[in-house]
Amino acid sequence: MASHRRPTHPGSTHRAAVLSAAAATAAAALGPAPAGADPGDSPREARAAVDRLFTEAERATERFNAAGERVARLRTSVARARDGVARGQERINRMRQGLGAVAMAQYRSGSMDPTLDLLFSADPDSYLAGAEMLERIGERQHFVLRDFQHAQRELRQTRAEAVRDLAELERGRRDLARHKRAVERRLAAARTLLNSLSAQERAAYTRASRDDGRGELPDLPGNGVPASARAGVALRAAQTALGRPYVWGATGPGGFDCSGLVQWSYAQAGVSLPRTSQAQRFAGRPVPLAQARPGDLVTYRADASHIGLYAGNGRVLHAPYPGAAVRYDPVGMMPITSVTRV
Repeated sequence: MASHRRPTHPGSTHRAAVLSAAAATAAAALGPAPAGADPGDSPREARAAVDRLFTEAERATERFNAAGERVARLRTSVARARDGVARGQERINRMRQGLGAVAMAQYRSGSMDPTLDLLFSADPDSYLAGAEMLERIGERQHFVLRDFQHAQRELRQTRAEAVRDLAELERGRRDLARHKRAVERRLAAARTLLNSLSAQERAAYTRASRDDGRGELPDLPGNGVPASARAGVALRAAQTALGRPYVWGATGPGGFDCSGLVQWSYAQAGVSLPRTSQAQRFAGRPVPLAQARPGDLVTYRADASHIGLYAGNGRVLHAPYPGAAVRYDPVGMMPITSVTRV
C-alpha cells in the first residue's frame, strides 16, 4: 500500500537537528527544565531561549561584579593586615631588646644581697638614694612588661585577622571563577542558539531587540531637564558611549556591562557609585517613574539585575547584552524595580 506521507525535505531535517542540539546546549546552561517542558525547535522558541540565556548571563555577570568588588576589598584588608603584622613584630622585637638589656643589668648587679651592699657601703645615704632609684626602675620595668604582653596579644590578634582575611580572599577568588564560568556557559549557549537561526531570523531577532522604542511610551511629565548638574554630566557621558559594545564585567571606556556604564558615567561627574546594579539601586533616593528625569537610574527585574540611565522622552540609555552596543530602549522594556535619583 502506498504511503501518503509527504517526503521530508533534507534541509528541514538538518535544521531541526541543529535547533534541537542548540536547545539541548541551552538547557544544559540553564539547568534542568521544569516538568513537562520540551526543548523547542522553532525559531520563536529559540529566540525565547536566547533571551533567557542573556538574562541568566546578566545575573551571573552582576554576581561576578559583586565577587570582584569583594575580592578588591579583601586584597586591601589583607595588605593592611600584613602591614600591621610587620609593624607589630617590629615593635615586639624592639621591646624584647629593651627588656633583655634591663634583665642583663639586673643579673650583673644582683650578685650581692642588697642588705650586705648597705652594710659594706661607705656612703649609706648614697646607697639608699640608689636603692630608691632601682625601685623606680623596677616599677618602670613592670609597666614595660605589661606593655610587652599587651603588644604580644595585639600581634596574635592581627595575625589571626590576616589569616582569616587570606582565607576569605581565597574563597572570594573561587567565587569569582565560578561566576565567570557561569557567565561564559550561558553566553556560549546563547551564541549557539543564535547561530542556529537563519540570517533572516537573526535579523528579525536583532530588530525586535534593538528597537529604540521611540513613541512607544508617552513623554513623562517634567522629564526634560536633569534633576541635578551631576545627573546631566553623567547622562552626557553615557551618550558619548553610544555604539560601544557590551562587554560583561567591563567598566569602560571601550566597553561596558549595564552597571559598568552607570558607574563610569557618574564617575565622569565626580560621583562614586557601587559596582553592581543591586547596590546602585540604593545609591540615592527613590522617585516614582512618573517623576523620572534625565540621569535618574532605572533598575529592572525583581532581583535588580539590570540598570540604565533614564534619558527622557520615555527612553532609557543602557548597555543591553553581549552583541548589542550601548543604545536607547523604551523605559518600559522590562519590569521596572525602581527609579533612583543620585
